[in-house]
Amino acid sequence: MFYPMRVHVVSDVHGSADALRCAGDGADMLICLGDLLLFLDYADYSQGIFADLYGAEHARQYVELRTARRFDEARQLTAAIGARLTAEDGMDLRTRSNEAIKRQYGALFGALQEPAYLTYGNVDVPSLWDAYRKPGHQVVDGGTVVVGGVTFGFVGAGLVSPYRTPNELPPLAYAEKLDAVGPVDVLCTHIPPAVPELLYDVKARRLETGSTALLEVIRRTQPRYALFGHVHNPLARRVRIGRTECVNVGHFRATRVPYVVEL
Repeated sequence: MFYPMRVHVVSDVHGSADALRCAGDGADMLICLGDLLLFLDYADYSQGIFADLYGAEHARQYVELRTARRFDEARQLTAAIGARLTAEDGMDLRTRSNEAIKRQYGALFGALQEPAYLTYGNVDVPSLWDAYRKPGHQVVDGGTVVVGGVTFGFVGAGLVSPYRTPNELPPLAYAEKLDAVGPVDVLCTHIPPAVPELLYDVKARRLETGSTALLEVIRRTQPRYALFGHVHNPLARRVRIGRTECVNVGHFRATRVPYVVEL
């Protein structure tokens, strides 16, 4: 039996702790689909962990190289700057990065209301979450929860890509997590199903990575909703596949408001 329920969903928070603080106001359930961290801000080069470590000018250069898909040159840039910084103060790049990540996670989990149900994004660092999440923050990845008579399935992470973000999986490992979830009423993932109009980012002018296995699961099991994020400016935010409403819940850093689902 279903009970009337208002669900607030956020994804791609990317450092917006202030807006996250009230994302659950008025909701019966708060869901976060990952990408809490802000490594790069493509609109403001002074924001994010990369700018904190390397400076805004180097962030600009890095963004331009990645946008041009010159990934090897981008990695060479960070390696050269990291080596120079290490020579100056003796702190290796990994330690420097981890400290910046921990500062962001401290602010973000401190702002996130309880209770909340979370799964990981591709730019998250799952091994650090337990140190910062509150008792009411339930992390679900490759599993389900039942709230108000509704079964929610969660699958986190992204797929392997040229961008080499921190939390990427091979397609087979991702498909195995989907299979472990089984049929649900609401399927919550970070990345979209592999539908071109859901994958194409109109500002970045490129197709982002989506999951063919996720598309197959949606077609086969027909949940009421498939909710996801990852693509910040999609060509289409909603696509119906059979009885399933597939919805990009939005780039929370830009919108600063949750997506609302009435169940």
